[in-house]
Amino acid sequence: MLEKELQKLITPIITTLGYELIGVEHLSKGGHKVLLRIYIDHPQGIKLSDCERVSHQVSGVLDVQDLTYDHYTLEISSPGLNRPLFTLDHFKRFIGNKVKVRLTRPLNTQRNFTGILQRIQDCNVIVMANETEYSLPYEQIEKAHLMPDEKPHI
Repeated sequence: MLEKELQKLITPIITTLGYELIGVEHLSKGGHKVLLRIYIDHPQGIKLSDCERVSHQVSGVLDVQDLTYDHYTLEISSPGLNRPLFTLDHFKRFIGNKVKVRLTRPLNTQRNFTGILQRIQDCNVIVMANETEYSLPYEQIEKAHLMPDEKPHI
């Protein structure tokens, strides 16, 4: 099952429970084993009990679906400090923050970019890294997440 199909299936469950679906990662663990990581959020934050509640409901639905893999591990998580960015709306929400972006293929021999998210322009994510502005095509973004401020411990 592809990530978009999985999102369509579980979004109503998660929103009915009162949470926001941030995104889904479908990671192969070798063979037919798969890790399904689902990120949820709530204005008051996410606790372990929230993850357990969503896991119970989502796993019940997934168990009756015709999944294309034999075994899967379901992981429900809060976005955390390294919040993943899945949609253009996520990028828009976090303009001005430090991000790390990995592209599916190199842009001028470079696939990884870490810098300040400047703006969204014509479906491109604009990132300022090392005093250079990069226009990263949204459809080529493989993975992206916020980078928390690294403050020295005193």
